[in-house]
Amino acid sequence: MEDGLPSAPRLMPKSTKSLKRVPAPWTLRGEGIILLFRFKENWVDQAANLPKSLHQKFKGGFGYVMLVDYQESPVGPYKELLFIPGKFGEEKLHTITTIFVDSEASTVNGRANWAIPKQTADFNWQKEKGLDHVDVFLNGNLVFQASIRSGGISFPMSTALLPIRLRQELENQVFFTQPEGKGWGKLARIQNLKVEPQLFPDIRGIKPLLALKVSPFTLTFPTPSIPA
Repeated sequence: MEDGLPSAPRLMPKSTKSLKRVPAPWTLRGEGIILLFRFKENWVDQAANLPKSLHQKFKGGFGYVMLVDYQESPVGPYKELLFIPGKFGEEKLHTITTIFVDSEASTVNGRANWAIPKQTADFNWQKEKGLDHVDVFLNGNLVFQASIRSGGISFPMSTALLPIRLRQELENQVFFTQPEGKGWGKLARIQNLKVEPQLFPDIRGIKPLLALKVSPFTLTFPTPSIPA
């Protein structure tokens, strides 16, 4: 895929007042790509675009970049790009620090239901046999571009093997959520990667421990625990 592809025109989002609230739990189905990392503490503090509340609180653990094509959700189909640096705080829980979706309904409900800091962006996701091309734009600016090839024998996957327990804080409210999912995976590899570091953590030059294409999958985001 060539660099510098023209960006799609930014669509005006619907008024958030007109968007229907869809409370948890959610069940979602689709396919996606998971990149598994082990980021270094210095890199996380300097390059992971952390909110101030998470600086100097990194506790290691696995980090993730995920590209997801939700083909079924309570707010309709949408696409997603997210970044989890690893675990934070004394509780050693994961936090989604950067996330883009192409659905304003997903953005509004993701923030309200689980304090996930979603931003609405534009996605161009092209699929060929064994190859995914993904471009993500925010207000016409390229955020992330990748070509990822997958293949081989499918094998079962489950969050029981790599559980993600989320602690999200937004507007001084803390939410704890443990999503659960299962699906079928194939090994994958990155063929091309471009990132705008001001908009998404610059993972270029950091080799993932594992790259997977998961298709299909089912994922449940339960009602979160919200401390009084």
